[in-house]
Amino acid sequence: MSIRISAADWENDFQILLDRQSALDIGAFVVDGVDLSPGTAIPSDGDRRIDHALQGFFFTCGPDHIRHPEPVEGSDEGRTFPLHGSLCGTPVGETRLSQPDEPPGCTALTEVLLASGGKASVSRQWAVSHDKREVTLSDRVTNTGDSPFAPMLMYHMNIGGWLAGAETQISGTMFGDEKRHWRFGDGERAVFCLPATPGAEDGWAQMEIGPFEALAGRSLVVRFATDTLPFLQMWRCESGAANVIGIEPVSHRLAKRTELAVSGEMPMLAPGETVEYALAFQIR
Repeated sequence: MSIRISAADWENDFQILLDRQSALDIGAFVVDGVDLSPGTAIPSDGDRRIDHALQGFFFTCGPDHIRHPEPVEGSDEGRTFPLHGSLCGTPVGETRLSQPDEPPGCTALTEVLLASGGKASVSRQWAVSHDKREVTLSDRVTNTGDSPFAPMLMYHMNIGGWLAGAETQISGTMFGDEKRHWRFGDGERAVFCLPATPGAEDGWAQMEIGPFEALAGRSLVVRFATDTLPFLQMWRCESGAANVIGIEPVSHRLAKRTELAVSGEMPMLAPGETVEYALAFQIR
């Protein structure tokens, strides 16, 4: 079952469709009748959870792993972290929709089994700002298991590449005065990951991609808190039938887990401890 949140004002008319079967991620983001999500125009790594999630506008990697599979540290059974972590594809438990006198939104609690054998909970709140222009997300990850683990989180916001045109560019606080074309890099696939803290204001970074002709020349603006999401990763894929652009605020730079651990970039979350993440997006 999905949950639909709608909002409208003089400038934007949008709906987001929340997926209760996958951590209350966003299956569709429809603005003035245009769905930004890529649908089936995605590459596949053979993981059905990710194939399903990647078709939507937004899905969450983590909370124990964020990129391609790697061995579980200390495991003598050859276990690996799954592609993009353990949360994706996990049904939510409790949900609560906002009341008529509250701004549109929804909260949910998801209990997730970690690849290391531990447990965590993700308390999630989606809300639409009072002026009905910005969608906000607040996540709290709690270690509910008996042993510490290293929390990692990455948020995928996926856009159908056919929505971008010759004038579509990427800009943001982390780029300074530079603007990049949406078709960055060489070849059919490209990825970059860079620090998001430079230029951030009050602990929040901001990036923008647009304009999009299908959205009457408007752009997608994404903001995120850099205390726990200090990097911005982006990727694109135009291979075969795939045509997708990804925007990914992320907790860790692009490196192997072993390298991050050696350099002290994998702090542990003890049982009972929590870590919080926040982001927001809008069409403007």
